[in-house]
Amino acid sequence: MQTYVFEWFNILLRWLHVITGIAWIGASFYFVWLDNSLERPTDPAQLEKGVGGELWAVHGGGFYNPQKYLVAPPTLPQHLHWFFWESYSSWLSGFALFSVLYLFNANTFLIDKNVMAMSATVAIAAALALLVFGWIIYDLICRWFGDRPDGDRIVGILIVVYVIAAVWLACHVFAGRAAFLLSGAMLATIMSANVLFTIIPGQRKVLASMRAGEAPDPIHGRRGKQRSVHNTYFTLPVIFAMLSNHYSMMYEAANNWLVLLLMMLAGVLIRQFFILRHKAVVDWRYPGVAVAILIGVAVWLAPARAPDAAAVAGNIPFAKVQQIIGERCLQCHATHPTLMPAPGKNIVLDTQPLVLQHAQQIYQQAVLQKTMPLGNLTHITDEERALIGTWFTEGANAK
Repeated sequence: MQTYVFEWFNILLRWLHVITGIAWIGASFYFVWLDNSLERPTDPAQLEKGVGGELWAVHGGGFYNPQKYLVAPPTLPQHLHWFFWESYSSWLSGFALFSVLYLFNANTFLIDKNVMAMSATVAIAAALALLVFGWIIYDLICRWFGDRPDGDRIVGILIVVYVIAAVWLACHVFAGRAAFLLSGAMLATIMSANVLFTIIPGQRKVLASMRAGEAPDPIHGRRGKQRSVHNTYFTLPVIFAMLSNHYSMMYEAANNWLVLLLMMLAGVLIRQFFILRHKAVVDWRYPGVAVAILIGVAVWLAPARAPDAAAVAGNIPFAKVQQIIGERCLQCHATHPTLMPAPGKNIVLDTQPLVLQHAQQIYQQAVLQKTMPLGNLTHITDEERALIGTWFTEGANAK
């Protein structure tokens, strides 16, 4: 029952997180596109009002004319729409999902003793510390160097170095799957904290100064713009890191930290292409290099030639399959598993009828996708996967 309840938390939180993430990323992408697509108005009356850029668009059967004021309009409206709940709800739902999946199952999901042996308590503390100090160090970099001459370039270089170090550290402390997710979560935490602690407070201070008839401090605009740019470039790397936990070929690679960094770099280059395209600059070098990186990683991670299902002798007796399942699967999929408080996904494989009932799932997870065992904690071999594959494709023999 406990596992069943957690599965409901899992699917509902995942659903909520995807919805709020779409809202946040969609709004972010829209405003980046809008800022880069505005044209200086030709109407003198618009220029007189302080409109610095405008755009005409058609959508859903109506016409829209968004305008951007370089300074405040003559009369500030009382009601302004603030874009921040998308960010906050995305982070809160993501952290709740992370807690349900990883923090409550730290021994299974956070820890890989082949990477670093530690207790569940230490693993949880380390994961939370990565999120907290990830933001603190990033914020200090921006505050110490962001307002200097050529500050954007200095901060950019330091952030790249910092992300490389953080990803390397995560992949040498946590299980690969958790390391990838935590690296993305660290960047997502920075993005949401930028909104909470810098962008929105700065906008509120500017608005308060305007309503008081005072000249706003331009530093708030510069800092907010800098953090918004960072958020834009973080977006695609974060999305990849969040999706990567479904693909063991990535996070189980020998140098998984380098795999993650290369995939993040490809995301940054793709985002740069679209940012420039919004400004009517089409530079195919960026997606070209990104595609080259993706192809290079795919070739690099291509599995070595190993026995496949067709290469294993046929007529596999059930006893051989049951032996493999007993050694590699029952730690999580027994009536009383040793690695989890309850059977994973409510799937139990400790009897012949149950193995036959779940034969297709075993084949999909252990042979095709190779996502099971989780993090390969039980060290299943390619030969054993191939044997299971032959047994299933020949009809899942019960004898």
